[in-house]
Formats: sequence, C-alpha cells, structure tokens
Amino acid sequence: MAIQNKTNLVAIVDDDDLIRGALQGMLKSVGLPSRAFASAEEFLNSGQQHQTGCLIADIRMPGMSGLHLQAKLNDEHCRIPTIFITAHGDTRMRMQALRAGAVDFLAKPFDDEALLGSVRAALNS
Repeated sequence: MAIQNKTNLVAIVDDDDLIRGALQGMLKSVGLPSRAFASAEEFLNSGQQHQTGCLIADIRMPGMSGLHLQAKLNDEHCRIPTIFITAHGDTRMRMQALRAGAVDFLAKPFDDEALLGSVRAALNS
C-alpha cells in the first residue's frame, strides 16, 4: 500500500478555468496551498498524487470523469480524501462516490464555507 504523505496541498481537478481559479483564490485566502489541473489525466501525469492531502474534483469532465479518477487512485492504493463538486449529480452518483470513500459531494453552486469545512475535515483525517 502506498504511504500517503501528510500534507496540506489541495489538488483541484476541474475542466472549468473559472472554477479552478475561484477555488485556488478561496484556498489561498485561508492559507491553504493548492495546485489546479484541467483534467484527471493531467493530475495523474503530474505525479502530485502522493503530495496531495485533499482532492477537489469535478464529476463530469472530458476524458476521465472524477469518479473514474477516484477509482483509479483507489486501485493504486493512493487514498486521497476527495471532495466531489458537480452541477450534474444525482443520488446514485453521490452514493457511488461516498461508498468509494469520498469525503463530501457538493452540488454547484455550493457554499464556500461548506467546501472549506469539508477541505479542513479531509486534511485532518
């Protein structure tokens, strides 16, 4: 099993530039370091999985979906506390994500404080 380094780095994986920028700005405003990626593939290719303390991922993206990213990380024994954000979620998708170990599943638009609370909980898990 891969050892997860204890880090406060938050990885943001979303195909929307505006969402990535807004999330990075919000995390910076509370002193949390972050890296943003436009796709699941970009995140995986970065090698940042083992330096990531929390992952915020969109569900629907071109290429690999957020749920497929979560499954791939789980298959590789790389358990990163994950928060999903989506404008297209449903109950089945939410349950699938949570059963696979997601920390939270938030519908867009979401409350910034709710997201920050989930990020803090994930980093402290």
